[in-house]
Amino acid sequence: MSLYLKNAEYINPKTLEFSVCNIKVNEGESAGIEFVNEIPENSNVLDCTGKYVTKSFACGHHHIYSALSRGMPQPPVSPKNFKEKLEYVWWALDKKLDADMIKASALATGLYCAKNGVTFVIDHHSSPFSVEGSLDIIADALDKIGLSHLLCVELSDRDGKTAKEKGLSETENYLKSKKQGLVGLHASFTVEDDLLKKAVALAENYNSGIHIHTAEDKIDGEITQKKYNKSIIERLYHFGVLDFPKTILAHCIHINDYDRIILKDSPVWIVHNPESNMNNNVGTFNSKNLSGNIFYGTDGMHSDMLRSAKAAYFTGRNSEQIIPATVYSRFRNTHSYLGENSFTGDSDNNLVILNYDSPTPVNKDNFYGHFIFGIDSSHIESVISGGKLIVKNKKLTNLNEEDILDFSKEMSVKLWKKLYN
Repeated sequence: MSLYLKNAEYINPKTLEFSVCNIKVNEGESAGIEFVNEIPENSNVLDCTGKYVTKSFACGHHHIYSALSRGMPQPPVSPKNFKEKLEYVWWALDKKLDADMIKASALATGLYCAKNGVTFVIDHHSSPFSVEGSLDIIADALDKIGLSHLLCVELSDRDGKTAKEKGLSETENYLKSKKQGLVGLHASFTVEDDLLKKAVALAENYNSGIHIHTAEDKIDGEITQKKYNKSIIERLYHFGVLDFPKTILAHCIHINDYDRIILKDSPVWIVHNPESNMNNNVGTFNSKNLSGNIFYGTDGMHSDMLRSAKAAYFTGRNSEQIIPATVYSRFRNTHSYLGENSFTGDSDNNLVILNYDSPTPVNKDNFYGHFIFGIDSSHIESVISGGKLIVKNKKLTNLNEEDILDFSKEMSVKLWKKLYN
């Protein structure tokens, strides 16, 4: 049954044209919306008088596996640099995950994504010693909440041959099942040539792409240069990673001028994660001489894309003299990536309803100012995904929020007891 939005002030996400109208929202992952004059009697109607309606949001790089880390115990050794933070925090955590913890992480992340207006999630998963079936667990949890997704497993040589082979099998099994996925890699400095070759072969065989952390910290480039006598970008180019239009390179902070030339001439996309970069003290992104194929992610810091966009604006003011229009363009670029690569689940019937009580007028001419300095996730009242109302009056409709949070708390305590033991 279609949902009708009555008296909505619709903001076209591409043109930013404003129009007061009635919207018929059709169900289905590839369905759309229609603007209608009359609403049939006995229809499913949501009164949107005085509210703004626009396309919902997409997260270009998430780490669902980190959801239970909030408030986790401090490691026995305080990390002195980025590599030690990986070793003592994130690689310690991902090794301890089990199926129930992965499920709890996905449900909790899905809950927060939905309430923040994010209806499509591109995730980069890591659970090297509990990887079998992990992508289906995540997919099932996000499906139940009502979110679309593009998943992968973070392949690496860092945990030994058995973990690597299981990760490759999980990746292939998931892609073979015709579900939307990419071939994930951790980063160049933890991926040997043989694994890189196998990852590219999988991407070729299943018409996919690579999703990899790239030049996030200087250590990635230093180790890569020493071991392979190439920069990270040169190495990825040499192995064919940059040939795929579905490839996503996360971060790309420490790249040189020649790397930028290579990237500009390739069809790949770069995902910028501003708050994660600040948190890890790895540097600031600069788009100098790169193409426009840039969008935003959260890197597992949270599930609020409006927050990420604002952070990108404030950090980019000095690093690349960014303007609000560019921030908004990159914010919406994830939809372009999904559409150009024929991924499903991000059609026009994915919408957010904003109860934005601005003290000043809102229109096409000043929208960017409201996007950066006004609108935030607290203004999201309801969310529609695939034509279905998944958040109504700030509450999840498909699952019980309290049950999700109780389960995630239980699993986080279980995880924390296993850490550093």
